[in-house]
Amino acid sequence: MRPARAQLAARGIRTLVFVPDGALRTIPPAALHDGQHYLIQDFAVAVTPGLTLVERSSGLSERATLLLAGLSKGVQGFAPLDFVPTELQEVRAHHAGDELLNEQFLTAGLERRFTDHQYSIVHIASHGQFDRNIANTFVLTYDGNLNLNTLESLIRPSQFRGQPVELLALSACETAAGDDRAALGLAGVAVKAGAQSALATLWFVNDQASTFLMSEFYARWDRAAGTSKAQALQSAQMKMIGEQTVPASVLLGAVLVNRRLAVSAGRQR
Repeated sequence: MRPARAQLAARGIRTLVFVPDGALRTIPPAALHDGQHYLIQDFAVAVTPGLTLVERSSGLSERATLLLAGLSKGVQGFAPLDFVPTELQEVRAHHAGDELLNEQFLTAGLERRFTDHQYSIVHIASHGQFDRNIANTFVLTYDGNLNLNTLESLIRPSQFRGQPVELLALSACETAAGDDRAALGLAGVAVKAGAQSALATLWFVNDQASTFLMSEFYARWDRAAGTSKAQALQSAQMKMIGEQTVPASVLLGAVLVNRRLAVSAGRQR
């Protein structure tokens, strides 16, 4: 970043959008360090799988609907995620919505929810993995799992679902470590299924740290005030770095993936 610093400062740039390739897909840009501080301390950061300039949308309406789904109990050989109920409670404190927790978080039940409602924000706190092999890509539910095709069918716009999901947040999920072709598997979900943005981590993160980060993110994402998702994530990460709530390396693994780059009057959304 050093060669571009002067140009960025001269133009007042505050948000950087990366289009990574190869091994760079496995590195959260926010974690870049110059020997003194992290990149996220100077810029809001987002990632997109491809550079396509489109007209800026008007954003979410004040009636945006939220679906929360979480799994705190240990099932199917996976360890419990004790902080998931707290995380869902914290998110609901900022955005009212429907909730499916543990025994309510069933694959068929989730499908019925999407049939009956058009959700703008989908937040899933559960075990999950994104791998280059589609067969190994899933999000765990109480009675099974959501594979990539099922997740796509739920959030893709269709004749029954006119509006795309604005944000798909996957908490406690992880991408296959060291696999540059799987690292943006999350972006693949967002792009393939039609979600506008996705928020998850490239590195392993425990559920307590994830709870803190997600709570701070939703507290700072203020659509009415014009705060972007990238700016909200930056603020959340900076606060937690300052408070040293958990190791910075844990927090900086979180990545916001935009389906496409939206611009209006020269400003990134």
